Amino acid sequence: MLGEDGWAIHDGLQSARKSVENMAPSLVILVGDVMLDRYIYGYANNLNPRAPVPVLKETHREQGAGAAAHVARGLHSLQLDVALFGVVADDEAGRDVIDALEEVGISADGIAVLEDWRTTVKTRFIASRESLIENKQMMLRVDEEASSEIPEQVANLLSTSASARLEDAKGLVLSDYGKGAVNDETALALMAKAKELGVPVICDPKLTGLHRTRGADAVIFESRGLELMRRRLFKATADEAAAELVEEHGWGALLVLGGQNGVDMYKQEGEHIHVDCTLPSPKQQIGLIDAAAVAVVVSQILDLSDLDMVHLVNAACECILQAEDVEHFAIDRRTLCTRLDEIAWSMQISQR
Repeated sequence: MLGEDGWAIHDGLQSARKSVENMAPSLVILVGDVMLDRYIYGYANNLNPRAPVPVLKETHREQGAGAAAHVARGLHSLQLDVALFGVVADDEAGRDVIDALEEVGISADGIAVLEDWRTTVKTRFIASRESLIENKQMMLRVDEEASSEIPEQVANLLSTSASARLEDAKGLVLSDYGKGAVNDETALALMAKAKELGVPVICDPKLTGLHRTRGADAVIFESRGLELMRRRLFKATADEAAAELVEEHGWGALLVLGGQNGVDMYKQEGEHIHVDCTLPSPKQQIGLIDAAAVAVVVSQILDLSDLDMVHLVNAACECILQAEDVEHFAIDRRTLCTRLDEIAWSMQISQR
């Protein structure tokens, strides 16, 4: 039978599910780097006779809006109002990003279009054996991007436009991939304005841009990012590195995504919460941070407890880990609520 703590977690999952299901529309401001995700699928049955590399026999291609634009898709799929501010170039990839956003009902009014620049495109080559149905594997990723960051005046314009919408917002997300949509000055200005208005700030930072996250309510890493920071800080354990990062940058919380190893939350004064992944065999991890960012925003809007937030983030990550159609998948309200129910049900079954 479930003990007292187990039933408390079970009831928290059910309560979170009801809160998500009944969540009223709210405005979320999202500022960040926008990209195009492209997927090339095929069969890798043979090796190249001239080099020890697999030969991909292409079967089909898919593409969709990525990076901050993918976070926007997740927020929109949860029926939240999202105001997205980013940059694309006046090229085919940039037009594809805008088309992908507008196709699902997300306004591209906050997307600046630059001439003499290049939209970032991430192309993933994904292979399987022709005789197998499952076990797809990414073989290679090719990145196409501009040789320079977004011009500072354009980033300032994005910041000013986003700041003007903050008064009506329930959350601010900064999705920083180091391409210039979020820079030192704009991050500082947006976070100061958000703090003044009492709007929670959620950051998905590049590790070289942690100074742009000072005072954020929540910051999201993958476990490999924390491991890299552990080495840079010469710490013996990930827990020690997380504690120092939270203290140094004044974060409300650091959420670390471990994929099949679950989710950890670190707060000041050494508080640490861990939730295990409940999936027996995760399939993939593309979009993990994006889903977590969406779940953290929802948790802030619903004013969930720390423990319930970690469980919600874990459930969102599990939706990604078991997703099949990664190029079109964006976490939505029904999928997230179903996963919360499944986790709660599995807790009961495991105790019988």
